[in-house]
Amino acid sequence: MQQSFEPVSIIIPAYNEEDSVGKEIKKIKEIMNNAGIIYEIIVVDDSSKDNTAQKAQAAGARVFHHLHNRGYGASLKTGIYEARYETIVITDADGTYPSDRIPEMLKLLENADMVVGERSGKHVKIPLLRKPAKWFLRKLAQFVTRKKIPDLNSGLRAFRKRFVNLYSTLLSDRFSFTTTLTVASLSDDFKITYLPIDYYTRAGKSKIVPWDFFNFIVLVLRLSMYFNPLKVFVPLFNTCLIFGLIKLGLDIVIGIRKAQDIVSFFSQPIISGTTLILLLGGLIILLIGMMSDALSRRIAQSRIQNYKTHWKGYVRKETEDKEEKDDNQ
Repeated sequence: MQQSFEPVSIIIPAYNEEDSVGKEIKKIKEIMNNAGIIYEIIVVDDSSKDNTAQKAQAAGARVFHHLHNRGYGASLKTGIYEARYETIVITDADGTYPSDRIPEMLKLLENADMVVGERSGKHVKIPLLRKPAKWFLRKLAQFVTRKKIPDLNSGLRAFRKRFVNLYSTLLSDRFSFTTTLTVASLSDDFKITYLPIDYYTRAGKSKIVPWDFFNFIVLVLRLSMYFNPLKVFVPLFNTCLIFGLIKLGLDIVIGIRKAQDIVSFFSQPIISGTTLILLLGGLIILLIGMMSDALSRRIAQSRIQNYKTHWKGYVRKETEDKEEKDDNQ
């Protein structure tokens, strides 16, 4: 007996992927047909210079074109906007992600807000030079969200359209789309389920460049300011406080050496301007951080209050209680 699934829109952003996009579409169609799932495949051609769009259309996908190259995130936004179904799966056109795990992800999505393909299987082909940068970004994101993040920016994930639309104004048009979605949803305490998957060697050339690493760092810090500002302001306050106290101690030592007696010690200026700047500046930073934190919490409450979800288990528990009450009646 086949598992019953909601219809799903599978979105594939593509830029110069003529060598692999057709094969990927055919593979997905075979998997979805065998699973008995109603689906559509959307390919968003990000102004490719090759025959990506023609290959995708020939393989049976709905194809949308960008007039100029707008980026990975913009392609996903176009696909999500044009999707016919509420359930969304995103993947890549280069053959790196295992499409056969999609039905399993859809099953897990029944009890989660988002399911992410965690690249930790037996066959994971991530370039060695990228691993230190990925590790650092993941640790930084974990510090911001206070959650364990097995995979920060996996491109294979499943979610609902209304869920991703909660962050439509925050999501980048570039490669940081998935990173933003992960950090934002974890910061708001949504339920993210990770599914270990393989990650194969890509067909063609990667579009990520080395300086994207610094863009990702700025992005994570910016998201911290939006969702958890104290993670930024408290370390700054602590730094100012520590250096301010050290400088205060030095001022006192210098004042003691210069003073002839106790009267002259208190009659001379002891605390320097640098000490005052550090201590008062630290206090101001802390107060700004506390105000920002209160504001971010207020914004989060207004953003998620009308979203029926597995957020902290509230809606699921409420649903179970209601069903139990109906049964008793």
